[in-house]
Amino acid sequence: MKSDLEIAQTTEAWPIEHIAQKAGLTAAEIIPYGRHKAKVDFDPDQHSQENGQLILVTSINPTPAGEGKSTVAVGLADALNLTGAKTMLALREPSLGPVMGMKGGATGGGYAQVVPMEEINLHLTGDFHALTVAQNTLVALVDNSIYQGNPLQIDPSQVLLKRALDVNDRQLRDIVTGVGGHPNGVLRESGFEITAASELMAILTLATDLTDLQERIDRIVVGYTYDQQPVTVAQLQVGGAITALLKDALQPNLVQTLGHTPTLIHGGPFANIAQGTNSIQATRTALKLADYVVTEAGFGADLGGEKFLDVKTPLLGQHPNVIVIVATVRALKMHGGVAKNNLTAENIPALTAGLANLEQHIFSMKRYGVPVVVAVNQFATDTDAELKVVTDFVAVQQLKVAVADVWGHGGQGATDLARIVLQAATEPAEFQPLYLPTATPVEKLTQIVQVIYGGSGVTLTAKAKRQLQTFQELGWAQLPIIVAKTQYSLSDDPKKLAAPTDFKIHVREFVPKLGAGFLVALTGKILTMPGLPKHPAAEQIKVDSTGKITGLF
Repeated sequence: MKSDLEIAQTTEAWPIEHIAQKAGLTAAEIIPYGRHKAKVDFDPDQHSQENGQLILVTSINPTPAGEGKSTVAVGLADALNLTGAKTMLALREPSLGPVMGMKGGATGGGYAQVVPMEEINLHLTGDFHALTVAQNTLVALVDNSIYQGNPLQIDPSQVLLKRALDVNDRQLRDIVTGVGGHPNGVLRESGFEITAASELMAILTLATDLTDLQERIDRIVVGYTYDQQPVTVAQLQVGGAITALLKDALQPNLVQTLGHTPTLIHGGPFANIAQGTNSIQATRTALKLADYVVTEAGFGADLGGEKFLDVKTPLLGQHPNVIVIVATVRALKMHGGVAKNNLTAENIPALTAGLANLEQHIFSMKRYGVPVVVAVNQFATDTDAELKVVTDFVAVQQLKVAVADVWGHGGQGATDLARIVLQAATEPAEFQPLYLPTATPVEKLTQIVQVIYGGSGVTLTAKAKRQLQTFQELGWAQLPIIVAKTQYSLSDDPKKLAAPTDFKIHVREFVPKLGAGFLVALTGKILTMPGLPKHPAAEQIKVDSTGKITGLF
């Protein structure tokens, strides 16, 4: 059996100019980066054509067994194009952290992939590098202001920004800078976070244009003064410099699927520690160019799905027309208590128990008033009896469901899914946000916990309570909430699988991200700088004498 990388390397990609033409882009609207990728210089506001319909792909809580959300998104987009519907795909960029760590690449799998697979997973057009440099430049400028007489009276112990690196590196979570005396700067405790968790990543993916990008950068709170007043980038007068570093990164990246569906890949915030969606720029561009736009949100519906609907949708100005929830028999059996090494054996009782997780996600997504369908991503070991248990269960929920084998057959394996999605897209949608901006942070959190997670409420540490009081005084309480929590459970305990009940989410502290426009609630033991596993994926990656890469995924 061929690996994902071998399939990608043996499938002929079209020149990027042909993909651009298929998407409806002119030669002047793309900036090629080699043969098979390009930056897109397209202003959606300058085009009067009506927006296409938006299809959001999300999933149940992920497990080590795999759900294939991105794979299904790719396969569905190819399947929709096979029906004659002009379709584009809008995805996030992979981070080197997971690529070199445990999760691997993020370009789909099998015959439902985005290519060039190696280039997308490793460097693409350099957006992550630009973000890393910009974040580190900004922190260096903050430290320099403190060192050069500290005219803004920034308290070194209250600098909020951390340096960034697009690698999982636990050694850098907590560091001390300025060691060695006055010539080396001011001594203070700090740390690194992965680039995907940086505020600049969030800003890049939420900015609507270059002007909005700089305005958001200027609003970043870098820290507090000795008398507890916030200090922003605008006060440092360096917003223009940081914007200059991100000018080209703001443009979406054009690539293609193995089925030659035009694909925009742009931005890569994780959904467990950030908002988990691709950029506003990419989605708006695709909506102007295509009749149907398939996009995905990171991890499960409790994280990426909720954040797409409550944070991105108001800025995008368009809600999804259809929500697709991806599930697999394997993952549902894990939620039902089966160990990963026993998943190939048929186990109806465990599968039935694990369906509680799917049920909660169906409930939470239906709450938004948008048509919901379920995609069962088929694995070779799934039995007919197991697939029937899942499809019968979804039918009882009064939803349409389709089994899709996109890994083995690409778009051809998702024709049934495409049919029910097209049907659902004709149904009326009355989008209802989960909470109003005027709700308090605790009220917003309570809604998320009770409706989306199925829990009972939220508890705050003394530090978190003090922070909310400060935010109220500063006028920040109206901002949306981004919950940073484990992706493996609906709760903040990764060991509680399926659908736990009567639990509370424990918020240890908040991080204000005014540039991005939200407050981050850190829960449980979630970290913004992941670590590498005992055997990282990097051990399998090789390059031969011709430059051909193997073992990437």
